[in-house]
Amino acid sequence: MFSSEEDERFFSLIYMFQRSALLHLGLLPDQNKKIHFNLGEAREAIEMIRMLQSKTKNSIGEKEAHLLRSIISELQLQFTQAPKRQRQIEEDEAQSELIRETFSSPQNAPAETISKSPTDEEE
Repeated sequence: MFSSEEDERFFSLIYMFQRSALLHLGLLPDQNKKIHFNLGEAREAIEMIRMLQSKTKNSIGEKEAHLLRSIISELQLQFTQAPKRQRQIEEDEAQSELIRETFSSPQNAPAETISKSPTDEEE
C-alpha cells in the first residue's frame, strides 16, 4: 500500500498512536481484556497524530494524507462518543454485578413480593 519503507514506518508510528487512543477511548481491551477510559491520554495520542500530520503536510502523498485525515476524523468522532460509551459500560457492569450477587447470595439480593402472605389476606 505504501510507496516506500519510510512511508510504511511512518504509518506504523501513526498506528501506534491510533491504538493508544483507541485503548484509552475504551474501544480496545488491554492484554488482560480490561476496558480503560482515559480521555486525557486519548486526547494526547490524537494530538500527536495531528502534530505529525502538520509536520509532514507537504512531504507525503495524497493517498497517505487522505489516510491520515481519515484516522484523525474517526478518532475525534470516537472521542466525542467516549463519555456516553463509558456510562453505558459502567451501567452494564453494575447490572452484571447485581445479577452475580443475586445468584451467589440470594438471601441478600433484592426481591419483589409477587403474592400476598396468608396473614395479609386475613386483614
